Amino acid sequence: MGRAAVLVMEMQRGVIGDVTNFPDLVDACARHDVVPHIAALLQAARAAGLPVIHCTAAFRADRAGSYTDNCPFITALLRDPAHMLEGTPAVDVLPELWDGSDLESRRHHGFSPFTGTSLDTTLRSLGVSTVVAVGVSLNLGIPGLALEAVNLGYRVTVVTDAVAGIPEEYAQAVLKHTLSLLSTRTTTAQLIEEWKAGH
Repeated sequence: MGRAAVLVMEMQRGVIGDVTNFPDLVDACARHDVVPHIAALLQAARAAGLPVIHCTAAFRADRAGSYTDNCPFITALLRDPAHMLEGTPAVDVLPELWDGSDLESRRHHGFSPFTGTSLDTTLRSLGVSTVVAVGVSLNLGIPGLALEAVNLGYRVTVVTDAVAGIPEEYAQAVLKHTLSLLSTRTTTAQLIEEWKAGH
């Protein structure tokens, strides 16, 4: 599998935390114990010496570098002048998932973590050839991450009990019909056992 890194997609306070605007996504994460699963996985990754990179999103107050009218969802989000502003608690990673040894890759536009960021360069500098995707959402962020990673030559593993999307039927369909074509799928427990075994 080569050296792996865990990419944690948008597990931020303003996305699925205490200052969120997405209560349905919070509920989906709660139903699947996504936060505890990610926390356990990150602890195991750090113990195995694997990089953990939080892929986060934020906007400037003046929207410079972010505003676009080519995407209805982003246009709708940016109508809220306080949405995910740089420097506010909303953009912070959930405290139970953050460790001082972790890295962060922040983007200011789009939905996926590679375009317009240094994530690819960071991964290559760390000798990473496989990315392990966790976080939200199965609607946009996780499929975007997986597709871009494959296009860049990485192997992708999606941890099925450490991701969420809405509605539930759609999220499961994405796992089955889209992510199965792009990635290996596994569970938190299975991956932790592999890492403990040194694989």
